[in-house]
Amino acid sequence: MTALVVCVSMSEGNTRHVAEAIGEALGATVVEPEDIAPNDVVGYELLGLGSGIYGWMFHARLWRFARSLPRVQGTPVFLFATSGGPELLWRPARVVLSRLLRSKGYRVLGMFSCPGFDNLGPFQLVGGLNKGRPNEADLAEARAFASGLDKQRKGAGDTRVRPAPGSRGRVGRPSASSSASEQVAS
Repeated sequence: MTALVVCVSMSEGNTRHVAEAIGEALGATVVEPEDIAPNDVVGYELLGLGSGIYGWMFHARLWRFARSLPRVQGTPVFLFATSGGPELLWRPARVVLSRLLRSKGYRVLGMFSCPGFDNLGPFQLVGGLNKGRPNEADLAEARAFASGLDKQRKGAGDTRVRPAPGSRGRVGRPSASSSASEQVAS
């Protein structure tokens, strides 16, 4: 299997550590978005996209790269991130990026995330959040996630995140007015 991991990692290098752990498990090349032309991803059997989370969003360089990706027919892709804050706050960014990739024909297999050391802005005053993260346990989980991707890639596995009917794009429980068939379809 040929795999490519595209990663934006700033400040502490948290996300790069996760990307390298995933790349090691997959035998994948790890690059930054500027190191590869978007059309060059077409020859890979698996694509990974990830960055740290900044202001509850994936990094702008990763968004630009994802928007410039070519249309494909079912190429498997996975997402990964590190964040100083809880995933609940930036989950909408994951949903939007997954939708963008699906609209281009990619099959989103899943998402890996773990805490990352964050000492930006006001967190500098308290010495940062999530000191020592990602740690060896986080990196082992990243490798385990990556090891499971090949099985999903070969099967019909699709762990994409879909908003509940009537949620206006928010991820969560279906609204009380949703029918049972809508709930199963989501």
